[in-house]
Amino acid sequence: MKKTAQLVLLENTVKKLGYTLRYEKGNFLGGECRLREDNVVVVNKFLPLEGKLYTLAQVISRLNPAGLSPEIARIIDKLVVNNLFTGGNENG
Repeated sequence: MKKTAQLVLLENTVKKLGYTLRYEKGNFLGGECRLREDNVVVVNKFLPLEGKLYTLAQVISRLNPAGLSPEIARIIDKLVVNNLFTGGNENG
């Protein structure tokens, strides 16, 4: 599956979980937060595609929702559980 299709799947999953997805500029990777009464996931819009995928996959894995599709579970397993974005190094 192409990375752009993976990004769309992750974005849709975040929205289905009741979070507002925002791409913003700044000196951060991204993550989830609560803004007043809203649950928000913020992603740095200047990250490369792989960074956006990793950030969204990491947020979804932390939320640990029940009933994830097999495609989403595979993406999260590949990016977060196996630490492929950090090269398998837990400290870095």
